[in-house]
Amino acid sequence: MCGRFDLMHPIIAGLAGGVVVSCQPVPDGPLDGVSNVVAMALAARDGGARGLRIEGAANVAGVCAVVDLPVIGLVKRDFDAYPVRITALLEDVAALADAGAAIIAVDATRRARPVPVAALIAAVHAQGRLAMADCADMEDAREAVAAGADIVGTTMSGYTGGAVPKGPDLAFVTAATGLGRPVLAEGRFNTPELAAAAIRAGALTVCAGTAITRPENVTAWYAKAIAEAARPAPVVLALDIGGTRLRAALVQGRQILERRLLVTSHGGEPEAWLDSIAAATKGWAFQGVAASLSGVVREGAWSAVNPATLPVPDRFPIVAALQARFGEVALAVNDAQAAAWGEFRHGAGQGRDMGFVTISSGIGAGLVMGGRLVRGAHGLAGHLGQIPFPGARLEDTASGFGIARAAGAAGAEAVAPDSAAMGAAVEQLARGLVTLQAIADPEVIVVGGGVGLAAGMLERIRGAIAAHPAALRPVLVPAALGADAGLIGAAALLAESA
Repeated sequence: MCGRFDLMHPIIAGLAGGVVVSCQPVPDGPLDGVSNVVAMALAARDGGARGLRIEGAANVAGVCAVVDLPVIGLVKRDFDAYPVRITALLEDVAALADAGAAIIAVDATRRARPVPVAALIAAVHAQGRLAMADCADMEDAREAVAAGADIVGTTMSGYTGGAVPKGPDLAFVTAATGLGRPVLAEGRFNTPELAAAAIRAGALTVCAGTAITRPENVTAWYAKAIAEAARPAPVVLALDIGGTRLRAALVQGRQILERRLLVTSHGGEPEAWLDSIAAATKGWAFQGVAASLSGVVREGAWSAVNPATLPVPDRFPIVAALQARFGEVALAVNDAQAAAWGEFRHGAGQGRDMGFVTISSGIGAGLVMGGRLVRGAHGLAGHLGQIPFPGARLEDTASGFGIARAAGAAGAEAVAPDSAAMGAAVEQLARGLVTLQAIADPEVIVVGGGVGLAAGMLERIRGAIAAHPAALRPVLVPAALGADAGLIGAAALLAESA
C-alpha cells in the first residue's frame, strides 16, 4: 500500500505504513499537563510511532520542541451553539501553525459550525501546513476533498449522534481510499489487530490513542471485564435434543445443578418433545433457555441434516417455540457447535483454536477459531459427519447407528470392538479427522460422544491416523466435559449473549 504515496508530500510519505499516536490525556486528569504530554510523545517515538496527534497549542509547542516527528495539531473547544469541537476557529489554525504543527486537523462533518470547512482548510494551507479532515462518513469526506483536504481521517465515524459502535468503521476506510487522498484510519482502532486490518483496508496510516495514552480508560476496560467475569453466571435451562435422548439441566457456568433424562420419541414432534421437557422440569427456576440440537439451526429455525437420526420438520421455529413454552429469552444452536463452545470455554480446548467432533448416534462437529464459534453461512461449519466418502456420508458409516447397521448387515448380534464394522468405522473416522485437520488446521481436535469416548476408541483412531502424513495428523484429546459439553456450551452462549 505504501507505494501509492511515494510521490506525495514527504510528510505523508513518512507516515505511510506506520502508526500515529494520539497523546491526549483525559481532560483535567492526573496526566493532563504539557510535561506529561511531552513524555507520552517521547515514549511513543521510542516505540516506533511515525507521527503524533496532539491537542492544544501549548502541548503542540512543547512536543515540537523535543520530538522530531510530524505533529497533527488540533484544538478542542466546546461551543454552546455548535456541536463541532475540533479546530473550529481560524485563530486556532494560526495558533497551531505557530506552535509547529505540520498537519492541522479540523472537524469536517456537515454540522453547524462557526467557520465553514472550506475556510478552515484554506487557512491551514495559507499557513503552509497540510490539512486533515476529520470526517464521519463518505459525504463528509467528498466535501472535504473538494475543499482541498490533504488527508481524510475517519475520526468522527460513530461520534455524531446515537450509540457509539463497538468496533471501527473499516468499510468507511476502504470507501474513502477511492477519493484520491491518503486515508488516516482513526476511531476505535484500539488493538494491534484492528490497526493492521485498517492498513489492509487501504489506510495510509492508523491513529491510536486511548489504548496507548489513557491509562484511566484502559484500566476501566480491565476492571469492567474482570467484574463481568467475576459476576455469578446466570442459571440457564439447557436442553440437549438428540437422536436417542432428551436431556434437560439447570446449568450455571460449568456446573450442572439439576438434570433430567428422557427418551426421544421418533414418533413425536418437536412440540411434543418440548412438552415432555416442560413437564419434567416443572418448578425449576432459571433465566433463559438454551437448546443444543441435532441438525441445522439458522435464524431461529431448526431443520434436520439426517432425518434418519432425528426427524424434524423443515425450518421448525424452535426459538419462538422455546420462548412461548418457557416464557424466557431463548437460544438454539447445533449440538456439536454447542459442545465445541463448551469445551472451548470450560473444557479440553480452553484458549486454543480447536475442532470438536462428537461421535454418537450421529457425527457432528464444531470449530472455534480465533476465540469465535464458527457457524458458517448455512449453520454447519465444520460438520464432519456430512463429508461424502465413497458410497455414503461419514455419519452413515461411522456413527453409532451406522456401525450398528453395518454389524446387523453382516449378521452380527452386537457391535464388538474387533468387528469388521468397527474396524471400518475407525478407518473412516481417521480419514474424516485428517480431512478436518487439513481444512481448518486447529491446534487440537476434542473428541466426544458415546462412541468417541468408549473405552479404547480414541487409541484406535490415533492408530489409524498414524498411517496418514505427519503434517495432517491432528492432536486428539478426549472431551473434558463428557456428555455435558453441549448443555454447558449452549448455556454459555446464552449467558454471553445477554
